[in-house]
Amino acid sequence: MPEHKILYLSRADVESVNLPMKEIIDLLEKAFKEKGNGKVEMPPKPGIHTMPDAFIHAMPAYIPAMRSAGIKWVSGYPENFKRGLPYITGLMILNDVETGVPYAVLDCTWITAMRTGAASALSAKYLARPESATAGILACGVQGRTNLEALMCLFPVKRVYAYDVLPEVQERFVAEMSSRFNVEVVGVKEPRQAVVESELVVTSGPIIKHPTPTIQKDWLKPGAYGSAVDFDSYWTGESLRQMDRISTDDHAQFHYYKSVGYFQQTPTPYADLGELVAGLKPGRQDERERTLAINLGLAMDDMAVAPTIYQRAKEMGLGVWLPL
Repeated sequence: MPEHKILYLSRADVESVNLPMKEIIDLLEKAFKEKGNGKVEMPPKPGIHTMPDAFIHAMPAYIPAMRSAGIKWVSGYPENFKRGLPYITGLMILNDVETGVPYAVLDCTWITAMRTGAASALSAKYLARPESATAGILACGVQGRTNLEALMCLFPVKRVYAYDVLPEVQERFVAEMSSRFNVEVVGVKEPRQAVVESELVVTSGPIIKHPTPTIQKDWLKPGAYGSAVDFDSYWTGESLRQMDRISTDDHAQFHYYKSVGYFQQTPTPYADLGELVAGLKPGRQDERERTLAINLGLAMDDMAVAPTIYQRAKEMGLGVWLPL
């Protein structure tokens, strides 16, 4: 029998590939078009839960057009920051689509962060006004950074309002993002300030089943777009019911989460992102529509990006080859 090897890519290896955000958005757009046309296999993600509001999920997907198959084993623990640990950690396994043999194991942290921001921006491409130039970031951690980066790939963002419950996190975000993107970033003292002034709003705190939401009705102005990366944790029922259009990234997973206690005051999304990209459902239809994307995070997002990371890493001589 031939000897099989797998390429192990650490977090540092994955980050060293430095795949551009615009390319990640393009990869997701290709994958979601396939999903909209019914050509992606992606069963609902099962999980285990060792602590309140924490999760460890298995996320498999197969995208035939991208010859991508594999699984992500990912955890999210809201209290990890107290231990100096990241909220999200995990690994991905990639499998050969013809033999099923694993060919790579890689850290998922960077890919998860980047593809989540890319999904927000891709949703905004169909639901936000293209001239949107102000952004509000509520929660200034990893997702706040990648969502802003992704939005700036597609929109002429000139000013950013930033809010975080931890002042030192907010201050660091303001300093880093204003320097990195050469854009005006304004730290604000209240969540409302970050919402009412913005045309693009991202909330990316921890995902909580029984939250105490902050954003009220009328805070999101007519014509603005929101991305609820943290499910409905930041948004009150009144603010959600005021939306003219709510999309998600997968209807089946939205309804699953609703059945286990999330989204109890959230209207049913009218479209998923695959339907928008494939042209099966309309995006924004009016300048004054309030729109919201509730992307749950899909295995196909990871599988859209990971093979390119693997290929570039191999070309760059990164990682460690291990016998299977």
